[in-house]
This record gives sequence, C-alpha cells and structure tokens, in this order.
Amino acid sequence: MPDRKPPLYATHEEYGAKFTPFGGWAMPVEFDSISEEHTAVRESVGIFDVSHMGEIEVSGPDAAALLQGLATNDVESLSIGRAQYSMITNEEGTILDDTVIYRLAEEEFLFIPNAGHDEEMETRWVEHREEWGLECEVENVTEEWAMFAIQGPDSEDLVADVAGEELRDLGRFSITEAEIEGADCLLARTGYTGEDGFEALVPWDSAEHVWEEFDCQPCGLGARDTLRIEAGFLLSGQDFDPEENPRNPYEARVSFAVDLDAGGSEGFVGRDALARVEEDGPEELFVGLRLLERGVPRHGYEIVADGETVGEVTSGTMSPTLGEPIGLGYIPTEYADEGTEVGVRIRGSDKRARIESPGFLGDR
Repeated sequence: MPDRKPPLYATHEEYGAKFTPFGGWAMPVEFDSISEEHTAVRESVGIFDVSHMGEIEVSGPDAAALLQGLATNDVESLSIGRAQYSMITNEEGTILDDTVIYRLAEEEFLFIPNAGHDEEMETRWVEHREEWGLECEVENVTEEWAMFAIQGPDSEDLVADVAGEELRDLGRFSITEAEIEGADCLLARTGYTGEDGFEALVPWDSAEHVWEEFDCQPCGLGARDTLRIEAGFLLSGQDFDPEENPRNPYEARVSFAVDLDAGGSEGFVGRDALARVEEDGPEELFVGLRLLERGVPRHGYEIVADGETVGEVTSGTMSPTLGEPIGLGYIPTEYADEGTEVGVRIRGSDKRARIESPGFLGDR
C-alpha cells in the first residue's frame, strides 16, 4: 500500500475520486470519468493534482556544474526563468529518469524527478557532489510543494484570471513567481498532455485554497495517461525502466534532450556511451502503433512481424480523441519506418497495426 498522500487527499476523497497507488503515493485516478476529463483537456481546460512528482532544489556556486554532470542537456546554457527537458543516465547511457530542470536564479535550480524517484535522485546528487568536491546544497523539498497541472486550450484564460494577466506573456518552458490566494507560488508553462498548459508549484499548506481558485474539471491520472499516450510522451517506469526495460535516449527518440558537447571535456555521466550510440545508431526505436482491427494494445503485448516476436507494447489505450486503438513500444529499426505493417498479439490473435511516429494527434 502507498504510504504517501498528496495534501489534497481528503479533498479528493470528499469529491468521490477513485484512487490508485502510483510511485508510492495514493493518487486520484478518476474524478468523474476518464473520457469526460480527457475531453475537457483537449477541448477546454482541466486541472490535475500531480503532487506525487518530486522536487529537488540545488543551490550554490557549483549548482550548475553538479546538474551539468548528471543531466544530458546543456544546463549551464539555461537563463534565469527558463526550463529544459533532460534525461538522467547512468555510465552505460541507460535512462534512470527523465526530468524538467528550472533555473530560478543564477545559483539556484529546481528539478522534477518522477513519482517515487525523489529520494533516489537526492542521494545520487549528494553522492556525486561529494565525489566531485563541489560546493552546493541539495535539498529534497517534495513534501513542501504541492503541484497542479492546468492544461488545455483555455488554460491561459483561466491562469490569467486566477494569477494575473501578465501570465499570458509567459513563454513555453519558462517559469515565474506568482501570488495566488495569498500564497507565493511558482508557475511554469509546461505540461504532459500535448496541449498548452501551466504547472503550478504551491506551498503544501496552501494547496486547498489554491486548488479551489481554479474552477474547471478536476482530472485524474487515468486521463493524464490517455492524453500523454496520444501525445507520444514517455512514462518513467513503463516506457523505460533501468531494470525491466533499459533504454537510452536515442532508442526512446528523445535525443533532442542530449547535448554531447555540454559540460566540456568531462561531459555528463553516460556521455561517452551515448556518443557511441549516436555514431552507430540505435538497434531499436520507440514507435507509435495504430491498430487496424478491433482490439486495444496493452502494456506487455507482443509486437510481431514476419511471424516472429520483434518487440513489446509499453503503453496503449483506446484513444478518446481519435476513437481508435493506439499504442507505443520498441521494435528493431528495420521495422520502424512509418507505414510499416506489423501485428499486435492480443489473446493469441495477431491484430494488424501500422507503425507511426510517437504522437498521434498531428494537426487534428
């Protein structure tokens, strides 16, 4: 059973939310219905409680150097108030986690590990700080901040109404301070749904008051999952896992989050291994799958080609937006071209499927 609860657990319980264990937390999976919540985000605006996400503060003269040594993107190039998506890899170039890094001040950063990874990442940062002799503080502040995601095409109007008209000017992957209902918050223009949106970091004790200010559809992790699958976004622990499904950023098609030149001659942990992958090319690739027959591709289902198993579905759903069954998974590069037909084995029957790039929404 999960032993961590978000600050709004009782509030969600009173609403009648259904809960699920996720990353050691008890989180709302559904408030009204996944379909209703999904549609609200695609067509108007919804709000998610994502307080299960971690928050690690890194500050001091060598804060940038520590982050640069442990993340794959060019952290030192971040200007104040900007954010970047990055991967955290081991010496073999295997993804341990993916994260968003925010630069709050010249010597102050905040990065967001996935649910249940905060203690692991705090330990990793502290150990490397000591090994490398760097001068900075590392603090796990996960249970000091609640985190809400306000997502959808109408999110800008709602955030501007609640937090101030100046928030309309906040650019993608930017972060700023904002006062909401007397609480000193941080607002970033980031998200995990494929729609415009904002993520708010709210002091733990102010969570209920701030949540109530956003008068829109509450959404659970069920809709968050269908939305991110449609957008082709990775889920840590499912679309990659260092133990059960080890992947590098080139296989996972997030090489845009890798800067092999960052960090000078020392680079980051895993840089040399990833340089070899870039030179040789990955043997497998993360792909989208659109079923051409009845059925739904689910996590763990086999992907088959020429009568042989060539891969496995890592995520799948019946797309609420498209009304079609879609999935994500890894297959050898020779089968990864868009338009290639493969099969997904569902209850012993091979269902025809077409390979697409991850991200199914297009211009819809």
